[in-house]
Amino acid sequence: MQRRKTNKSGLNKLKIKKALYELELAGCNEITEAGLWACLNQRIVSLTLTDCINVADEAVGAVAQLLPALYEFSLQAYHVTDAALGYFSPKQSNTLNVLRLHSCWELTNHGIVNIVHSLPNLTLLSLSGCSKITDDGVELIAENLRKLRSLDLSWCPRITDAALEYIACDLDELEELTLDRCVHVTDMGVGHLVTMRSLSALYLRWCSQLRDFGLQYLCEMRNLQVLSLAGCPLLTASGLSSLIHLRNLRELELTNCPGASKELFDYLREQLPRCLVIE
Repeated sequence: MQRRKTNKSGLNKLKIKKALYELELAGCNEITEAGLWACLNQRIVSLTLTDCINVADEAVGAVAQLLPALYEFSLQAYHVTDAALGYFSPKQSNTLNVLRLHSCWELTNHGIVNIVHSLPNLTLLSLSGCSKITDDGVELIAENLRKLRSLDLSWCPRITDAALEYIACDLDELEELTLDRCVHVTDMGVGHLVTMRSLSALYLRWCSQLRDFGLQYLCEMRNLQVLSLAGCPLLTASGLSSLIHLRNLRELELTNCPGASKELFDYLREQLPRCLVIE
């Protein structure tokens, strides 16, 4: 009986592995890169690796070699370097559409070079917390990843207004842009985005240099449906009240804005009845 049970268990494991299409490993500090090479199967289309201390460059190599059908890859790993992104090949160029690299602190603009050469068909790219990425890296993205619909540059402290100019000039089809905690973005940078007619969601949380003058540019972006200005300390009630011109807004986040009062929230809700105003 014990032998039959073992065989059945092994068969079930084999079936599970063959049927596995999505895999998420979070906080699995005992998982090694050798383990990933052993467990990944070519049917997987969505893979998430977060906070696994042993995940580094060779793990990305395993992903690139073993997952030809991969559509979505989310990675948060402190020890991944630019070299890891050189493992991707034409195998993934037509399948991998979504790439999220969160808090990969060692990545630089050289890693961006590898991304744009290997994965030209990305539609979503997140570099949140990749703190060594600069405006030059964003220029490479804008010039080469023309199919992008969503770009996340939050917590990238070296990003400035120049990066926003590159985005506005080349990413005509971009629909969502996240710039949370980009502390060097100013009103002039926001002004570059006015020409982006496809942009429907813009996140500017804790952009500490944004002032009322920048809100005048935002009011020209009539296609915006989602806007976050949470934590922007220099915005006043007068400036924020001008957002009523954005008649297509469906969500407006003003959490932790010192210039926002109860009277302002009441006014915005009255003038924008179809918009969820978050305080």
